[in-house]
Amino acid sequence: MSDTPAPVVLVTGASRGLGRGIACQLAAEGCSVAINYAGNLAAAEETVALCRAAAPNPAQRFIPIQADIGSGADRARLVAETCRHFGRIDALVNNAGIAPKVRADITEAREEDFESLLHTNLVGPHFLTQVVANYWLKEKPAPRLPGGFKVVFVTSVSADTASINRGDYCISKAGLAMSAHLWAVRLAADNIQVVELRPGIMATDMTAGVRGKYDELLATGLVPQRRWGTAEDVGRAVRAVIAGHFNFSTGSVISIDGGLHLRRL
Repeated sequence: MSDTPAPVVLVTGASRGLGRGIACQLAAEGCSVAINYAGNLAAAEETVALCRAAAPNPAQRFIPIQADIGSGADRARLVAETCRHFGRIDALVNNAGIAPKVRADITEAREEDFESLLHTNLVGPHFLTQVVANYWLKEKPAPRLPGGFKVVFVTSVSADTASINRGDYCISKAGLAMSAHLWAVRLAADNIQVVELRPGIMATDMTAGVRGKYDELLATGLVPQRRWGTAEDVGRAVRAVIAGHFNFSTGSVISIDGGLHLRRL
């Protein structure tokens, strides 16, 4: 992307985990990145430093912006601050998400926990996409990315794989997968591509508490490639989409799960 000014990508939940891996890969691709974080500024600043180290162009910029994507006011402020700092947005990566507060069987799960999780994992990215899409449709900036503007939804294998002690999480990701489908249909004619990335069992803070359980399952072949997924795996996939390698694939679901989604006997 060296022949054009740096595209600007807004990545939610970019202070650590998958979001940090995504931001670093986008920095290496030559993008400037708005690094959204919910509350941990120190972690966001670590992501900034890693992005700067990976960036090939000193003109690229990396700015942490605090916002809770579960809040409508924060979503509007996040987009406004991104535009104020960078002057534009060329792509949105809906990565931010939270794990259940309590892993509870669906016969015992609490409604208040369900609602809280859905606000962050589903309502937030769906309506953040609305804000960014309306900015593109109204302002009509000239795109800096090959193939036009882009939205990437990071969902999960849980979108279509049932875990009865994480029903709220599964439902949030299933809904987010449909949100990606809806936005892909709505925006395709406006030169805005939407892609869903569906990670499997990933080594992040979210899975730290169940590491032993999944180590055993991986060793016995639950995942055909027999390893944990990494933030770099997801980051490389986002980078490929942003770089224009899937420009005729709007609405596609790309699994990043080592073959976990494959049906086997």
